[in-house]
Amino acid sequence: MKLFRQLILRPLRRDLTRTVLTLLSIALGVAVVIAIELAGEAATGSFQSSLTTLVGKVDFEITANGGVEEKYIARVAALPVNARFTPAIEQPVVVEGAGATTLYGIDIVTAPETESSAPFDPERIETTAVVSSDLAQRFGWKTGTTIALRGRGMSERFTIQSVAPEQNTGWIGLDIASAQRLLGMYGKLDRIDVFLSSGENADRAGRLIRSVLPPTYDVQTPGARSEENRRMLRAFRWNLRILSYISLLVGAFLIYNTIAVSVVRRRTEIGILRAVGTSSRGVLLIFLGEASMLGLAGSVLGIGLGRLLAGAIVGMISDTVNALFTTSAPGHVQLSAGSMIAAVATGTAVAFFSAFIPAREAAGIAPAEAMRREMREHEVRLRVWRDLMIAGALAIAAVILCQFGPIDGRPVLGYIATLFAVGAAAMVSPAFVTGIIRLMRGLLKRIGGAAGLIAGRSLIASLARTSIVVTALATAISMMIAVGIMVGSFRETVQVWLDSQLRADIYLRGAGPATAGIYPPLDPKVPNIVRQTPGAGDVDIFHAFTFRYEGTQATFGAGIMDIVRRRRSLRFLSGNSSEILASLPGHDRAIVSEPFANKHHARVGQVLRIPLGARIVPLTVAGIYYDYANDRGFVLADRGTLLRYLPEQPATNIAVYVRPGADAVAVRRDLESRLRDFPLMIAPNDVLRRGAIEVFDRTFTVTYALEAVAIVVAMLGAANSLLALVLDRRREIGLIRYLGAAREQVRTMILTEAGLLGLLAGLLGLALGAALSLVLIYVVNKQSFGWTIQFHPPALLLSAALLLVWAVTVLAGVYPARFAARLEPAEVVHTE
Repeated sequence: MKLFRQLILRPLRRDLTRTVLTLLSIALGVAVVIAIELAGEAATGSFQSSLTTLVGKVDFEITANGGVEEKYIARVAALPVNARFTPAIEQPVVVEGAGATTLYGIDIVTAPETESSAPFDPERIETTAVVSSDLAQRFGWKTGTTIALRGRGMSERFTIQSVAPEQNTGWIGLDIASAQRLLGMYGKLDRIDVFLSSGENADRAGRLIRSVLPPTYDVQTPGARSEENRRMLRAFRWNLRILSYISLLVGAFLIYNTIAVSVVRRRTEIGILRAVGTSSRGVLLIFLGEASMLGLAGSVLGIGLGRLLAGAIVGMISDTVNALFTTSAPGHVQLSAGSMIAAVATGTAVAFFSAFIPAREAAGIAPAEAMRREMREHEVRLRVWRDLMIAGALAIAAVILCQFGPIDGRPVLGYIATLFAVGAAAMVSPAFVTGIIRLMRGLLKRIGGAAGLIAGRSLIASLARTSIVVTALATAISMMIAVGIMVGSFRETVQVWLDSQLRADIYLRGAGPATAGIYPPLDPKVPNIVRQTPGAGDVDIFHAFTFRYEGTQATFGAGIMDIVRRRRSLRFLSGNSSEILASLPGHDRAIVSEPFANKHHARVGQVLRIPLGARIVPLTVAGIYYDYANDRGFVLADRGTLLRYLPEQPATNIAVYVRPGADAVAVRRDLESRLRDFPLMIAPNDVLRRGAIEVFDRTFTVTYALEAVAIVVAMLGAANSLLALVLDRRREIGLIRYLGAAREQVRTMILTEAGLLGLLAGLLGLALGAALSLVLIYVVNKQSFGWTIQFHPPALLLSAALLLVWAVTVLAGVYPARFAARLEPAEVVHTE
């Protein structure tokens, strides 16, 4: 311990600025990882329906695409099964003055009293409601408060009978009859909940229930539905985790550099220790102990920063989840003991393994060799060609890995390919640094004179450290470039898609949350009112609902395909758009979105067996179209085809094309006046486009935040490394001052080195980032979400970002430059 204190702790205290920068780099890396984990866990929330609060734990759920016929309750109730069967409705509803929320309709007569809610008043069942505590607190509701609910073409008032406590989502519970009347769902249910009595065999009950239901009906446990929702979010959270590890990866390079600098600066002490009998194992443990100590201290600091960061980003992640995947109210960010232990273990392990190579090098130093301080730099220069061959092998391996498909739905090999690419860049770095600086020798002389030449030669002389700093900064820059190109390309692709998809002038949908998988039904009177509005031309009536196909959720939609064909509002991967759409009306044919086709391996000409109501309908795939709405996938048919099998399926959206010469604004205002008694959202084309792009930009806000943290970590590393170079070259700087160099020239030299580091890292990061962007666009995104992104790099934005990073890198050299300029020649030379 005394040896550790003398060789490690005292130098760390002496170079306090470097120590703080190293700790802060590790802390930020750990903070990002733990913040993404905590915020992701809180944002996805619990997928158990809040209906459990009203009816208790459900054993089975009976569901069907297009809704469950109410008559099947009598059939399952007649079975020799000791169970209770409860009809249930779960639909969005509009509360006047409070917006949209979820409405639960249950059979109050048969539902048992639960611990979390008071029973309905049996004499006032039709006019009473239960509300969640979340909704009650938001709007100041109490028991006895009267609320007005707007359904399909009607509005009713209900008195709050009780408030369900400890609820983090908004919902209202009504008796099933009241819910059906309000929503116009007579004879229809969303599902039937099954509650088995104690001692009843679940397998036997499940078989008997399935035997009296149509083959298209689904009988599953609520846990299966929750697991499906979790599966949908895995790719999203997996991608966020991988991005969060970038900061740790950059931090790993910096730990490597910190320990490598420690080894170089203490080679004399190491040689003396070896000469007096210290074993190589003892030296190895000393330096690994230094790394572990830094990792442990940085991780502890990172836990606190991570908790603060998680609270800041949980809302952004929750918005993305609701917009793209499924409804889930964010819960509280909870920092558990397990999370803290995992964070400390991760940060310490990264520091430990990052330091292993330089620590092993220190352990292998012979006493005589230790006195030659430049030996390691000389060895690095000798290994340049070997490193280039290793880089080529890693690059080839990365290309090969990109040819394989996903594993368990995740682009695992794609992520491994990115690591191989980063490894290739790290191995190329020494040769890259040497080559570029030699090419710039003339330019450095013209710009900085003698100081510029010395700066370039100094970086080559300390190639081992320089290449690590350049690699760390280039890694952060490359991920910024790669993600920037991916997001920019995706944004441009979505813009083009919106231009072709949103051709109508005015759009109408039921009032409710604009969330993936939720399609509020329209009142049956609305389409006719829209058609009769002066100035309205083509009116495309669209029906959408979620359905299950091969164990996963997707969306089934149907519109007037003749209008879609004439208005050219869909783009196909292949084939003639007009011919494909013309083949749909009057036939059992459908088109599918690219994500659906990729997820289910669907191809043109294949027959899909889609359960609609009580029938299984064979639909032939006529074409595959581009779609970026969500990764669940769509199956689209002509409206006439859908209504042939589900004649009572309500419309959910309407697209209105204004007649030539008519004023679109006047038509929209006329529609708003005619439809003021219906709970609708009416929006012009430009508002929808703007809203879609806002959702897109909000979705990637977290991504940009992660990239910013990685860049900050790399900047701290650059400042740390420049300071290390100054400390390690104290004698050299002192001699330069003795030979007549002014303080200003020393400052210029160090700032030139900072500028060169930023330039080298920018060039290497740009090349690596371009390669990684191809992996993200054509491998990771394709395998995660199933859509094709067109390559559109945002050149101006990336140029500005690179210039900013370079400027900040130069700023990071200001303190080391001032420190070097203040060194007193006599004192430095005397100390050395």
